[in-house]
Amino acid sequence: MTKLSYTSLLFSALICLTQCDPKDDLDPQGMYEENEEYSGGNLTTFDFGENAFGHAAPNLEFEEENAFVVGNSFFRSNWTTAPASASVRDGLGPVFNSRSCGGCHPKDGRGIPPLTYGEPLNGLLFRLSGANGAPETTYGDQLQDKAILGKLPEAKVAVTYTEISGKYTDGSSYALRKPNYEFTEWGYGAIESGFLFSPRVGNQLVGVGLLEAIENADILAKVDEQDTDGDGISGKANYVFDNVSQSTKLGKFGWKSNQPNLLQQTAGAFNGDIGITSSVFMKDHVTDAQTDLKGVINGGEPEISDKNLNDVVFYLQTLSVPARRNAEDPEVLKGKLLFSQLECSSCHTPKFVTGTSHEIPALREQTIRPYTDLLLHDMGANLADGRPDFLANGNEWRTPPLWGIGLLQTVNGHTFLLHDGRARNIEEAILWHGGEAEKSKEKFTNLNAQDRSRLLKFLDTL
Repeated sequence: MTKLSYTSLLFSALICLTQCDPKDDLDPQGMYEENEEYSGGNLTTFDFGENAFGHAAPNLEFEEENAFVVGNSFFRSNWTTAPASASVRDGLGPVFNSRSCGGCHPKDGRGIPPLTYGEPLNGLLFRLSGANGAPETTYGDQLQDKAILGKLPEAKVAVTYTEISGKYTDGSSYALRKPNYEFTEWGYGAIESGFLFSPRVGNQLVGVGLLEAIENADILAKVDEQDTDGDGISGKANYVFDNVSQSTKLGKFGWKSNQPNLLQQTAGAFNGDIGITSSVFMKDHVTDAQTDLKGVINGGEPEISDKNLNDVVFYLQTLSVPARRNAEDPEVLKGKLLFSQLECSSCHTPKFVTGTSHEIPALREQTIRPYTDLLLHDMGANLADGRPDFLANGNEWRTPPLWGIGLLQTVNGHTFLLHDGRARNIEEAILWHGGEAEKSKEKFTNLNAQDRSRLLKFLDTL
């Protein structure tokens, strides 16, 4: 071998050592926590198949198991137009988004946004407001894109996507897609000029009862609205109206924490999504301007009894959480370390212990790992809907829980994320982060490919 060729080989080897195999200085020592697999405490299931999101808590009493089964039936079954022989499930509409709860939360999982122009909105709905933030005068605070026989839907919505390209610091390319919405065929007159709208995809429902069981004080302890600690994170609580108590309470549920508890969240979905009245929302969602929808035969007053509504709420409260997978894998633990180093855990709080006072004993004093703080955060202009919701402004969203995120493909056959489903996977969801999460997003884009893969591998175990 000549001196020149030997020198060339040595030079190539040095380049490979510095560029092809970057130094790995991540030490995951101590990152694994005992019993970390039990994401839902005693409400953890080890079924990782297509029904992973639909299991009851294993520690229920016999009577509670019956309530779970009945609630499950009412959650999944289609409602019909009144009058019908099955009077306990009639009263659909007259305008609606879905015939069942499961229509927006298939297998207790996530809905899917339209993928092509003109595709029906099955799992995606739109909150509405006038330009001043109050409910829109003709169509109310939610658009219903379907109707019973003989009536018109409120409107049609078509979705298209604009591709946005970008590059990581290491030169690797990525592509995002931004949704565009076209509203046509308004069924009951022109909508207000400058109306505001907010697209919302139904989220996975695992562990929602455990979230309800977290003490308010533990949530409020993380509020830092003025960013007094200077970390750039200013979690904010939303305070919303509770129809049952007729008082203002801490918001916990919904994309903007606009519901105080699972009873009102569920009753609101029955009313707004399916057109079913309850003792919580006795009035149909039809507005005074929609005269053609007045006088339609209803399914009773209310259309769902307290017993059946409470069984559905109990069903949701006692849904289990899938266990973590591969929690001790060294590469997963390095991803967990990166999750902390990138400060993702500043909003996606890994762990809580539920309180001692929830009405369901099985939910009490459970160590859970939901990866949310249940607070509002400014996510930047790119994710803003511009629509206020109680104290939430147009840039703010509740931190979504991450548990179950790694099983979406298995359960629902897709991985579309964020409030409008624009992100096609976890990686794209991270890249859409802005506002308070801009710093963490930038740290992610500065990672090398190996570390990006580790972080995503960790998230996929949740």
